[in-house]
Amino acid sequence: MGTATLSIDLGALIANWRALDTRSTTETAAVVKADAYGLGADRVGRALARAGARTFFVAAAEEGAALRRAMGPGPVINVFSGHMRGDTDMIGDMALTPMTNSFDQLVRHIEALPGHPFGIQLDTGMNRLGMEASEWAAVRDIALQQNPTVIMSHLACADEPDHTMNAQQLTTFHEMTEGINAPRSLANTGGILMGADYHFDLTRPGIGLYGGLPFADGTPVASLSVPVIQCRDLDEGETVGYGNAFTATRPTRIATIAAGYADGVIRAMGHDAQLYADDIACPIAGRISMDMIGVDITDLDDPNPKALDLLGPRQGIDTLAEAAGTIGYEILTSLGARYNRRYVGG
Repeated sequence: MGTATLSIDLGALIANWRALDTRSTTETAAVVKADAYGLGADRVGRALARAGARTFFVAAAEEGAALRRAMGPGPVINVFSGHMRGDTDMIGDMALTPMTNSFDQLVRHIEALPGHPFGIQLDTGMNRLGMEASEWAAVRDIALQQNPTVIMSHLACADEPDHTMNAQQLTTFHEMTEGINAPRSLANTGGILMGADYHFDLTRPGIGLYGGLPFADGTPVASLSVPVIQCRDLDEGETVGYGNAFTATRPTRIATIAAGYADGVIRAMGHDAQLYADDIACPIAGRISMDMIGVDITDLDDPNPKALDLLGPRQGIDTLAEAAGTIGYEILTSLGARYNRRYVGG
């Protein structure tokens, strides 16, 4: 096989959802936007639904429609971007619930789909999406008369539990929703871990479902095994790849593997990332190119490994992210379309 195999452990995914559900004091939803963080929203959504998840969140109506086709009727599918122009038929036909982010969106939804479920997103300080306090005060009575299914906001700094922004947003959310009977939602993965004060009526874990920080107790969900195309021996002083970025300082054996930045292996991680053969670390040799990476396998007992692991028990998404100077979210959502996806468990 000439392409890498991305294995997705649905059993681990379910275990992470159940662990976060246990920590929640209320209903636990699941965020499956960006094709379930790159792992396949159809398979991930169905697995979580079998485990008991009843509410899902996606970024856009198109994602919601694809998820509805995969899951069928029943689960609630909420759309973070709200009711955008041109979305009316899709929202109505696919039974999606937009989180309306502005007065314009609220009016568009009520006029186009009277009686159709909707939620409201409030801006409590992140300045990204949602109605600010002044706009909310002007439309609150009108909105509440339409019985929104949920009123939500989003935490900006939940991955830093001691950050003062968390308490500030919590206070603002209380102030903006005081006296409201509609269900409320504030907590993402980090919010769940900060405790019951942040849970309200619905929690919305995302990255924690997929084995990423800040849920340090989570189980890794994705592993990536990359086939070796060719191996060769270098003398001391020979170089590897574009720009002669690697120079052998000893007799060296190099494996060329079938993945690169076109597959989401971020070019910047080349200096610090490594691949693994079982428990043995093999450093990247030279630059990551579009379709291939050189790997130093000199210290392996097997001179001709069939594959090397980029993600697995010895190197998770956050370790790889650190090598690339990024975050685990980007590692997951960058995983390439050429990978052979293999689902296990669940």
